[in-house]
Amino acid sequence: MNNLYQRIADAHQALRPQVAVTPLQHSPGLSALTGCEVYLKCEHLQRTGSFKFRGASNKMRLLDAASRRLGVATVSSGNHGLGVALAGKLAGVPVTVYSSAAASAMKLDAIRAHGAKVVAIDAPMLEVELEAARRAERDGLPFVPPYNDIDVIAGQGTIGMELAEQHPGLAAVFASVGGGGMISGIGAALEAVSSETEIVGCWPRGSQALYRSMLAGEVVEWEELDTISDGTAGGVEPGAVTLPIARRVIGRTALVDEAEIKAAMRKVAETERWIVEGAAGVAAAGLIQLAEHYQGQPVAVVLCGRNIKLETFLEACHAAA
Repeated sequence: MNNLYQRIADAHQALRPQVAVTPLQHSPGLSALTGCEVYLKCEHLQRTGSFKFRGASNKMRLLDAASRRLGVATVSSGNHGLGVALAGKLAGVPVTVYSSAAASAMKLDAIRAHGAKVVAIDAPMLEVELEAARRAERDGLPFVPPYNDIDVIAGQGTIGMELAEQHPGLAAVFASVGGGGMISGIGAALEAVSSETEIVGCWPRGSQALYRSMLAGEVVEWEELDTISDGTAGGVEPGAVTLPIARRVIGRTALVDEAEIKAAMRKVAETERWIVEGAAGVAAAGLIQLAEHYQGQPVAVVLCGRNIKLETFLEACHAAA
């Protein structure tokens, strides 16, 4: 864990100014609703509209010269691929993104707009991840996983460093969880510099793979149901490095249903006038569900991204009305 913290601290310095220090904004509306002093970590304002640009930029920064010439491959349902595509473009590194054929067309078009090659595979996301890694190895390309990589996790951990600097002494940080890269990085950073801060992992009830793996103590398969939180959807790769880190750093958990997610997305729009994607709604819903544990205390919610179709967002808000 000390080695991971040092990697995070190095990234925290080295990635500027390419990776923005995003605002931590107080929310009077959500504070009044929950009885907590709520601060919003605005990762939806990060370049590419998602925290994923952090980990992608850190991985690209650490490539050797030969890998930069060859180019890299990755796998993504959207935000990670977009982050790698832009980071590659800025570094002059060719990027191939493997994706599920069911991924958001809006996100795939945005990936292509940064010059990356997109290869769609008609399979569930976990199978796409494994096949993408196999093809990258076959083609001799360095592979940039969305979460199962220490350098990617370290990049995401810079969020935790910023939180500690922007508001020392936070009682809790709420973050959505898919493969666990973001929460592992945030937790490892805050464990070192703000050990009193509780890390709260938030999952959609329809996508609990890492949560169930944490309970089991090993990676297990879990049935995936449809969720508006497409950024956290999918299984966990066997042997994922995030599992032991997440088990160590996550102090409390929340499982939220689709109605709670949509209501939280609507509440953020009402109070802050921001469009956020489903994964950000998961973290906000987790706060609303668990607010009684943090009455009067300062807490942060990571609004991890904004990349959602307008029609999908409006439908969610209408359903929550």
